Amino acid sequence: MIHARWLAIPLLSLAAAASSWAAECPALLQGTLPELSGKQQIDLCERFAGKPLVVVNTASYCGFAPQFEGLEALYKQYHGQGLEMLGVPSNDFKQEDSDSEKTAKVCYANYGVTFSMTKAQHVRGNDAVPLFSELARQSSAPKWNFYKYVVDRQGKVVASFSSLTKPDDAEFKAAIDKAIASQP
Repeated sequence: MIHARWLAIPLLSLAAAASSWAAECPALLQGTLPELSGKQQIDLCERFAGKPLVVVNTASYCGFAPQFEGLEALYKQYHGQGLEMLGVPSNDFKQEDSDSEKTAKVCYANYGVTFSMTKAQHVRGNDAVPLFSELARQSSAPKWNFYKYVVDRQGKVVASFSSLTKPDDAEFKAAIDKAIASQP
C-alpha cells in the first residue's frame, strides 16, 4: 500500500505538468508537423510558443514561389527580434511536388530558405492539419498558395495576407512589427 502511494505522487505530478503544458500552449501551436528535410518532427509549441510567427502555405511550382526570397530576407531581418517563420508546402492547389526531396531542393537550393519548413500538408477544408484549421478559425482559410499569417506571441492571428501581398509590403511588415511588440 505504501509503495502505491509513492508511485501515485510522481504520476500525479507528471499528469499535472502535462495539463499545465497543454494549457500554456495556444491551440494554434498544439501538435507536430514533419520537417521537410529529415525525419524529425517539429513540435510547434516547443519551437514557436511565446514567439512572433509568420506561417505561409507554399508551393514549389506556383508563380508566387519567388516570394521565398523576400520571405527569407524578412526572416533574416527580424529573426534577431524573435521572429520565427514556418513554411508549409501544400498540394491543395495542385502546384506542389509529391516528392519531398524535390520540394527541399526548390526551397533550400533554389531560394536559400533557412526558416523552418515542413513536408507537404493539407491546408484547406476537412483534411487541413490542425495548425491550418486553427488559422482558418481565427482568420480565414488560404485562398491560394503563399497566403501569409502573422501570429503574435500569444498564438493569436494579428493579420493574414493574400498571395498578392509581397513580403516587402508595408502593411505586412507593420503586422510583423505588431506581433514582435506583443507580450507572451
